[in-house]
Amino acid sequence: MSMRRLGASDFRGVRELRSGAFSSEIWFGEKRLILGTFDTAEEAAHAHDAAAWRLLRPRRDMNFPDVSSQRAQNLTPFPRLFTDEDRRVHRRRQRCLAIAEMDVEAMVVWHERCLQEIVDERQFY
Repeated sequence: MSMRRLGASDFRGVRELRSGAFSSEIWFGEKRLILGTFDTAEEAAHAHDAAAWRLLRPRRDMNFPDVSSQRAQNLTPFPRLFTDEDRRVHRRRQRCLAIAEMDVEAMVVWHERCLQEIVDERQFY
């Protein structure tokens, strides 16, 4: 029985995720472009090949070199390519949004618990 390390895949540009899904990526210069997450390794490999065709890579860099360029593009939709910087910006925005949502929730809880204090404060002023 052969053991495969987590994340290993038989396809170029494809990694298995802990969730059981498969991530597809390709390098463009010094940037790693994330092509998406797929249910099967084959779908992720086709996404890699479609991106490789669009980047004018040679057939030897393909997972399925016998598939024509048009067929490779039809097998997977045009991917939205994410860079590491895109993911950092997205995470930063998600953190800011989470903080803002916690602030709103805290104000609602405070308002519910301290209604009499609000009434007293308004009467005072």
